[in-house]
Amino acid sequence: MKNNKSLGQHWLKNRAILDEIAELLDAPASALCIEIGPGLGTLTSSLLKRFNKVLAIEYDARLAANLPGSFPGKNLEVLNTDILDFDFNSIKENYVVAGNIPYYITSPIIEKLLTTQNPASKIVLLIQKEVAERIASDKETVLSLMVKNFADVELGHVVKREEFTPPPKVDSQVIILTPHAPTAQPAVLDFIKKAFASPRKKLTHNLASLKTKPELAKILKDLGLNENSRPADLHLKDYINLYHKI
Repeated sequence: MKNNKSLGQHWLKNRAILDEIAELLDAPASALCIEIGPGLGTLTSSLLKRFNKVLAIEYDARLAANLPGSFPGKNLEVLNTDILDFDFNSIKENYVVAGNIPYYITSPIIEKLLTTQNPASKIVLLIQKEVAERIASDKETVLSLMVKNFADVELGHVVKREEFTPPPKVDSQVIILTPHAPTAQPAVLDFIKKAFASPRKKLTHNLASLKTKPELAKILKDLGLNENSRPADLHLKDYINLYHKI
Protein backbone atom coordinates (compact mmCIF):
# COMPACT_ATOMS: atom_id res chain seq x y z
CA MET A 1 0.00 0.00 0.00
CA LYS A 2 1.26 3.48 -0.86
CA ASN A 3 2.42 5.54 2.09
CA ASN A 4 0.74 8.81 3.07
CA LYS A 5 3.47 11.46 3.21
CA SER A 6 1.29 13.88 5.17
CA LEU A 7 1.07 11.31 7.99
CA GLY A 8 4.83 10.72 8.05
CA GLN A 9 4.54 7.07 7.06
CA HIS A 10 7.83 5.20 6.57
CA TRP A 11 7.93 1.41 6.84
CA LEU A 12 10.88 -0.14 8.70
CA LYS A 13 11.99 -3.33 6.93
CA ASN A 14 14.89 -4.60 9.11
CA ARG A 15 13.49 -7.66 10.92
CA ALA A 16 16.34 -7.81 13.47
CA ILE A 17 15.61 -4.26 14.64
CA LEU A 18 11.86 -4.90 14.75
CA ASP A 19 12.40 -8.01 16.89
CA GLU A 20 14.76 -6.07 19.15
CA ILE A 21 12.12 -3.38 19.78
CA ALA A 22 9.71 -6.12 20.87
CA GLU A 23 12.31 -7.63 23.22
CA LEU A 24 13.21 -4.25 24.74
CA LEU A 25 9.66 -3.98 26.09
CA ASP A 26 10.85 -6.42 28.76
CA ALA A 27 7.43 -7.59 29.96
CA PRO A 28 5.72 -10.97 30.31
CA ALA A 29 3.85 -12.33 27.30
CA SER A 30 0.62 -11.89 29.24
CA ALA A 31 1.01 -8.09 29.30
CA LEU A 32 -1.09 -6.12 26.84
CA CYS A 33 1.05 -4.55 24.12
CA ILE A 34 -0.25 -1.31 22.61
CA GLU A 35 1.27 -0.40 19.26
CA ILE A 36 1.13 3.16 17.95
CA GLY A 37 0.83 3.49 14.17
CA PRO A 38 1.24 -0.13 13.02
CA GLY A 39 1.08 0.81 9.33
CA LEU A 40 1.67 -2.32 7.24
CA GLY A 41 2.26 -4.45 10.34
CA THR A 42 6.02 -4.94 10.16
CA LEU A 43 6.49 -4.22 13.88
CA THR A 44 3.11 -5.80 14.66
CA SER A 45 4.49 -9.12 13.44
CA SER A 46 7.35 -9.00 15.96
CA LEU A 47 5.05 -7.90 18.77
CA LEU A 48 2.61 -10.76 18.12
CA LYS A 49 5.48 -13.23 18.42
CA ARG A 50 6.36 -11.74 21.81
CA PHE A 51 2.93 -10.93 23.35
CA ASN A 52 -0.36 -12.80 23.62
CA LYS A 53 -2.39 -9.73 22.63
CA VAL A 54 -1.64 -6.57 20.68
CA LEU A 55 -3.89 -3.51 20.51
CA ALA A 56 -2.84 -1.55 17.43
CA ILE A 57 -3.95 2.08 17.17
CA GLU A 58 -3.90 3.30 13.57
CA TYR A 59 -5.03 6.74 12.39
CA ASP A 60 -5.09 5.82 8.67
CA ALA A 61 -8.44 4.14 7.94
CA ARG A 62 -7.04 2.24 4.91
CA LEU A 63 -4.27 0.68 6.95
CA ALA A 64 -6.53 -0.03 9.93
CA ALA A 65 -8.94 -1.95 7.68
CA ASN A 66 -6.15 -3.88 5.98
CA LEU A 67 -4.13 -4.92 9.04
CA PRO A 68 -6.31 -7.69 10.61
CA GLY A 69 -6.26 -9.73 7.39
CA SER A 70 -2.46 -9.88 7.59
CA PHE A 71 -2.58 -11.81 10.88
CA PRO A 72 -5.39 -14.39 10.74
CA GLY A 73 -5.89 -16.29 13.98
CA LYS A 74 -3.80 -13.83 16.01
CA ASN A 75 -5.10 -11.93 19.04
CA LEU A 76 -4.86 -8.55 17.35
CA GLU A 77 -7.31 -5.71 17.91
CA VAL A 78 -7.06 -2.73 15.57
CA LEU A 79 -8.52 0.61 16.60
CA ASN A 80 -8.91 3.28 13.93
CA THR A 81 -8.36 6.49 15.90
CA ASP A 82 -5.84 9.21 16.69
CA ILE A 83 -3.45 8.11 19.44
CA LEU A 84 -3.82 11.58 20.99
CA ASP A 85 -7.54 10.87 21.47
CA PHE A 86 -7.06 7.43 23.02
CA ASP A 87 -7.90 7.14 26.73
CA PHE A 88 -5.02 5.25 28.36
CA ASN A 89 -6.81 5.47 31.70
CA SER A 90 -9.33 2.99 30.29
CA ILE A 91 -6.62 0.30 30.38
CA LYS A 92 -6.90 -1.53 33.70
CA GLU A 93 -4.17 -4.13 33.17
CA ASN A 94 -0.39 -4.11 32.93
CA TYR A 95 0.62 -2.84 29.50
CA VAL A 96 3.59 -1.74 27.41
CA VAL A 97 3.77 0.57 24.41
CA ALA A 98 5.77 0.34 21.20
CA GLY A 99 5.73 2.24 17.96
CA ASN A 100 7.52 3.69 14.97
CA ILE A 101 5.96 7.10 15.40
CA PRO A 102 5.68 10.05 13.00
CA TYR A 103 8.33 12.67 13.62
CA TYR A 104 5.92 15.60 13.52
CA ILE A 105 3.91 14.49 16.59
CA THR A 106 6.69 12.89 18.65
CA SER A 107 6.51 15.35 21.56
CA PRO A 108 2.71 15.26 22.00
CA ILE A 109 2.70 11.45 21.90
CA ILE A 110 5.46 11.11 24.49
CA GLU A 111 3.84 13.69 26.75
CA LYS A 112 0.50 11.88 26.55
CA LEU A 113 2.09 8.50 27.32
CA LEU A 114 3.94 9.81 30.36
CA THR A 115 1.28 12.03 31.90
CA THR A 116 -1.59 9.56 31.87
CA GLN A 117 -2.73 8.42 35.32
CA ASN A 118 -2.09 4.81 34.33
CA PRO A 119 1.28 4.81 32.49
CA ALA A 120 2.78 1.80 30.74
CA SER A 121 5.46 -0.22 32.49
CA LYS A 122 7.77 0.25 29.49
CA ILE A 123 7.68 2.40 26.35
CA VAL A 124 9.91 1.69 23.35
CA LEU A 125 9.66 4.09 20.43
CA LEU A 126 11.48 4.67 17.17
CA ILE A 127 11.82 8.42 16.71
CA GLN A 128 14.00 10.95 14.92
CA LYS A 129 17.62 10.47 16.02
CA GLU A 130 18.15 14.16 16.77
CA VAL A 131 15.10 14.24 19.07
CA ALA A 132 16.15 11.04 20.86
CA GLU A 133 19.60 12.48 21.50
CA ARG A 134 18.10 15.77 22.71
CA ILE A 135 15.89 13.96 25.21
CA ALA A 136 18.80 11.94 26.63
CA SER A 137 21.33 14.80 26.53
CA ASP A 138 22.86 16.55 29.54
CA LYS A 139 22.07 19.81 27.74
CA GLU A 140 18.45 20.09 28.73
CA THR A 141 15.33 21.30 26.92
CA VAL A 142 11.74 21.66 28.09
CA LEU A 143 11.02 18.29 26.43
CA SER A 144 13.98 16.48 28.00
CA LEU A 145 13.17 17.80 31.47
CA MET A 146 9.51 16.82 31.09
CA VAL A 147 10.45 13.30 30.00
CA LYS A 148 13.01 12.85 32.80
CA ASN A 149 10.44 14.04 35.30
CA PHE A 150 8.26 11.04 34.46
CA ALA A 151 10.65 8.34 33.23
CA ASP A 152 14.15 6.91 33.11
CA VAL A 153 15.62 7.35 29.62
CA GLU A 154 17.86 5.01 27.62
CA LEU A 155 18.91 5.10 23.98
CA GLY A 156 18.89 2.04 21.74
CA HIS A 157 20.21 1.44 18.25
CA VAL A 158 20.48 4.11 15.59
CA VAL A 159 18.44 3.11 12.53
CA LYS A 160 19.73 4.53 9.25
CA ARG A 161 17.24 6.13 6.91
CA GLU A 162 18.02 3.48 4.27
CA GLU A 163 16.31 0.87 6.47
CA PHE A 164 12.90 2.43 5.72
CA THR A 165 10.61 2.36 2.71
CA PRO A 166 10.41 5.09 1.56
CA PRO A 167 13.53 6.49 3.26
CA PRO A 168 12.92 9.57 5.45
CA LYS A 169 15.29 12.53 5.23
CA VAL A 170 16.97 11.78 8.58
CA ASP A 171 18.09 8.80 10.66
CA SER A 172 16.03 7.38 13.52
CA GLN A 173 16.89 5.97 16.94
CA VAL A 174 15.24 3.68 19.45
CA ILE A 175 14.40 5.34 22.78
CA ILE A 176 13.44 3.32 25.85
CA LEU A 177 11.37 4.97 28.58
CA THR A 178 10.67 3.38 31.97
CA PRO A 179 7.95 5.45 33.65
CA HIS A 180 8.18 6.28 37.35
CA ALA A 181 6.33 8.54 39.79
CA PRO A 182 6.82 12.24 38.91
CA THR A 183 9.91 13.79 40.47
CA ALA A 184 8.61 17.37 40.39
CA GLN A 185 5.21 18.89 40.97
CA PRO A 186 3.35 20.53 38.02
CA ALA A 187 4.27 24.01 39.26
CA VAL A 188 7.95 23.19 38.73
CA LEU A 189 7.27 22.21 35.11
CA ASP A 190 5.50 25.53 34.57
CA PHE A 191 8.48 27.25 36.16
CA ILE A 192 10.81 25.42 33.74
CA LYS A 193 8.80 26.69 30.76
CA LYS A 194 9.24 30.23 32.07
CA ALA A 195 12.96 29.62 32.50
CA PHE A 196 13.19 28.57 28.83
CA ALA A 197 11.28 31.62 27.55
CA SER A 198 14.46 32.66 25.71
CA PRO A 199 16.67 29.53 25.69
CA ARG A 200 19.85 31.35 24.63
CA LYS A 201 19.61 34.01 27.30
CA LYS A 202 20.71 33.73 30.92
CA LEU A 203 18.34 32.49 33.60
CA THR A 204 18.71 35.80 35.38
CA HIS A 205 17.12 37.42 32.32
CA ASN A 206 14.33 34.88 31.81
CA LEU A 207 13.31 34.85 35.48
CA ALA A 208 13.65 38.59 36.09
CA SER A 209 9.90 38.94 36.60
CA LEU A 210 10.20 36.80 39.75
CA LYS A 211 13.29 38.34 41.35
CA THR A 212 15.79 41.04 40.50
CA LYS A 213 18.82 39.93 38.52
CA PRO A 214 21.20 40.42 41.51
CA GLU A 215 18.84 38.38 43.72
CA LEU A 216 18.67 35.61 41.12
CA ALA A 217 22.45 35.60 40.72
CA LYS A 218 22.85 35.19 44.49
CA ILE A 219 20.28 32.35 44.62
CA LEU A 220 22.08 30.51 41.83
CA LYS A 221 25.39 30.95 43.60
CA ASP A 222 23.90 29.74 46.91
CA LEU A 223 22.73 26.59 45.11
CA GLY A 224 26.21 25.96 43.74
CA LEU A 225 25.21 27.02 40.24
CA ASN A 226 26.92 29.46 37.90
CA GLU A 227 25.20 32.85 38.04
CA ASN A 228 25.66 33.07 34.25
CA SER A 229 23.82 29.78 33.67
CA ARG A 230 21.52 29.41 30.71
CA PRO A 231 18.37 27.24 30.78
CA ALA A 232 20.04 24.20 29.20
CA ASP A 233 22.74 24.11 31.90
CA LEU A 234 20.44 23.08 34.78
CA HIS A 235 19.12 19.56 35.38
CA LEU A 236 15.75 18.62 36.81
CA LYS A 237 17.00 18.52 40.42
CA ASP A 238 18.53 21.98 39.95
CA TYR A 239 15.21 23.36 38.73
CA ILE A 240 13.35 21.83 41.67
CA ASN A 241 15.81 23.45 44.11
CA LEU A 242 15.74 26.76 42.26
CA TYR A 243 11.94 26.83 42.20
CA HIS A 244 11.69 26.28 45.97
CA LYS A 245 14.46 28.79 46.69
CA ILE A 246 12.73 31.48 44.63
